[in-house]
Amino acid sequence: MPEVRWTAKAVADRLEEAAQTLRRLPAVKVRGYISTWPPTIRDFWEAFGWNAVEVRLGPPAPDAIDRMDESLAWLHVLEPDEVRLVWLRAEGVRWKSISHRFGMDRSTAWRHWSCALIKIAAHLNGMHATKTSQQKGLRHEQLDLA
Repeated sequence: MPEVRWTAKAVADRLEEAAQTLRRLPAVKVRGYISTWPPTIRDFWEAFGWNAVEVRLGPPAPDAIDRMDESLAWLHVLEPDEVRLVWLRAEGVRWKSISHRFGMDRSTAWRHWSCALIKIAAHLNGMHATKTSQQKGLRHEQLDLA
């Protein structure tokens, strides 16, 4: 079986899938007081517009949850600011919002994001990520991520 080589693009795709999977999981609710009274059943003309309609996708598949757990473990390789940057981008936050949040230019934020993805890919491939190897990998993979 051939060995899988991780690239920055593959890492970005997997983290986006993890963010989507995490969004599809049911919300965690704090247990509160319960009531033994049955729920009130309302007629259509009473209930219309009473509560906001919330349409959600179904729960994720078990293998998607396993891939999400594996992907979230990769974030331990990064520094806290890099984790925030990578996760915001995986959630689909626009570069303009990210650059305002981090106080840097859009292209600088993109470079930090690319270096963080290359760092994760190097860790997954078993290589030691140094500054020069990140820069070399960044030059080769810039066209793939754009």
